[in-house]
Amino acid sequence: MTGPDADGAEVLLAVEGHAGRITLNRPRALNSLTHAMVRRIDAALAGWERDPAVRTVLLDGAGERGLCAGGDIRAIYEDARAQGGESAAFWRDEYRLNARIARCPKPYVALMDGIVMGGGVGVSAHGSVRIVTERTRIAMPETGIGFVPDVGGTYLLARAPGELGTHLALTGAQVGAADALRCGLADHFVPARHLPDLLHDLADAPAAEAVARYARQAPPGDLASAREWIDRCYAAETVEEIVGRLRADGSPGAEEAARTLAAKSPTSLKVTLAALRRARRLDSLERVLEQEHRISCACLGSPDLVEGIRAQVVDKDRTPRWNPASLEEVTEAEVRRFFAPGGDGPGSVFQEDGAAQEVA
Repeated sequence: MTGPDADGAEVLLAVEGHAGRITLNRPRALNSLTHAMVRRIDAALAGWERDPAVRTVLLDGAGERGLCAGGDIRAIYEDARAQGGESAAFWRDEYRLNARIARCPKPYVALMDGIVMGGGVGVSAHGSVRIVTERTRIAMPETGIGFVPDVGGTYLLARAPGELGTHLALTGAQVGAADALRCGLADHFVPARHLPDLLHDLADAPAAEAVARYARQAPPGDLASAREWIDRCYAAETVEEIVGRLRADGSPGAEEAARTLAAKSPTSLKVTLAALRRARRLDSLERVLEQEHRISCACLGSPDLVEGIRAQVVDKDRTPRWNPASLEEVTEAEVRRFFAPGGDGPGSVFQEDGAAQEVA
C-alpha cells in the first residue's frame, strides 16, 4: 500500500500505464470516507469510463492497517445532533458511487487488504475484481452503533449462501479471506507479499491475466463449520426467535452470537432483519440502495444512532443506552417507519436516472 501524500490530498489519483489508480489517503483515520472523497472518486470514475487509455481501474488504501474503515462516523454524529442535512446528502452521493462501481464497464480491481468495513465495503465489494489477503478483515458493524448496514451491504449479504449474510449483518462479525470468498464479498485470494507485484503488472497486463499470476487458495475460514447452526437459527421469522434459537442451540458459536446480539441496538437489529428480507425480493442494486437511503435517513431521527456513536466512538465507554432497550419493546409499526416514503429528503438517489421505484 502507498503512504500518505505530502500535500494532504484525501484521495490520490494517478494513471499508471493502462491503469487508473485510486488511493484512499487518510491513513490515520483508517482511510474513512468523507463527502469530498466520495465526490472525487466519482468524478475520476466518470472520466476514466470514457478514456480509452484507461483499461483497468484500481482501488487501494494508504497505510498498513486497511483499505477503509467506513464513513466519517464523527461527522455523521455531529450532523445528527444538529439535525442537519449533510449526512443525507453524503449518503446520496455515496450510494450513487456504489452503483457506479457496480456498473463500471472496465475491470474495477479492489485491493481489500486489512480492515474493510462499512463504506469500505461499498467502494470495494461492488467491483468486478475483488482481492483479499491473509490480513483482510471485512465487516458491516452498523448494528453496534444504532445504524443499519448500507452502501449496498444488505444487497450483498442478502445474496450470501443460506443465512450467512443474516448472521454477519446482525452480529457485525468480521470475516477473513476464505469466508469473504464464501459469502460472495470477494473473488480472489492473493498473499499480501504479492500485492506490489500485482500493482506493477496491472499497469500493463489485462486485469484477469495479472490476477491469475498471483491468486492462490485462501487459508481455511470459520463459517463452513458453523453453517448448519447459522442456517437453522437465522431462518427464524423474528429477531426474538433468532436469539431464542441461538441460546437453545448449545454450540459455543451460537452462544457467542446470542451474547453479541444482546449488546446491539434492538431497533437496528429488527430494521436490519427486515431490510435483508426485503432486499432478497428486490431485483437490482439500485433498488436496494434506494431502500437503504430511506432507512439511513430515518436513522438520523432515531436516538440510537447518536447514542451508539457516542458510546463506541466519541466517549468510548462501550455502554450504549438503547431506546427502546429491549427487542420486545420495538414494535412492528416502529420498524415500518424506517421504510416509509418521504423521510429520505427531496427526490430519490437515482431519480435523474429514472431508476427510482417504491419499495413495498
